[in-house]
Amino acid sequence: MSVQIGTLSVRTAAAAPPVAVGRRLVVGIGDFAVSDNPADSIVTHALGSCIAVCLFDPVARVAGLLHLLLPESRINPTRAQQQPATFADTGVPLLLNAAYRLGAHKQRCVVHLLGGADVTSLANSTNFNIGRRNLLAARNSLWRSGVLIKGEEVGGSVVRTVSIDVARGGIQVTSGREMLAQL
Repeated sequence: MSVQIGTLSVRTAAAAPPVAVGRRLVVGIGDFAVSDNPADSIVTHALGSCIAVCLFDPVARVAGLLHLLLPESRINPTRAQQQPATFADTGVPLLLNAAYRLGAHKQRCVVHLLGGADVTSLANSTNFNIGRRNLLAARNSLWRSGVLIKGEEVGGSVVRTVSIDVARGGIQVTSGREMLAQL
């Protein structure tokens, strides 16, 4: 059984317990988590203009979630080196490679993009639509990696909480106490 959170990787011995003990892996802004423990769930909160990249391999039963903040690492190379999951162009490959190390295969990955909301008055400016720019950068990075996107729950003006169930890959999207989507 394995889990990877950010740059920390933990491998536990699979002693075949009768019931796996699950964890709720919380992903912060500019971070990611990947797990193959079917009892785990991965969640991120306060997803505004950021993008959550959720992936699931239904055969390997590997799930991952990336909470990216900005589109391109060239904006801040120092931060990109210290926290590569912050950016779409460095975070998406990081998430994919962590999932592949746990047994996921590119051709089987089911990927959803969530977030990219316009949550400030600045975001309504045609010069600074960071939610839209994040979405386009995430799409581009996945395309360059050869990974197809199955679905999106993006845009609007609501802040989202996103969780993915490692056992079945189900994604739940809420805002406050309101259910927005189940994918």
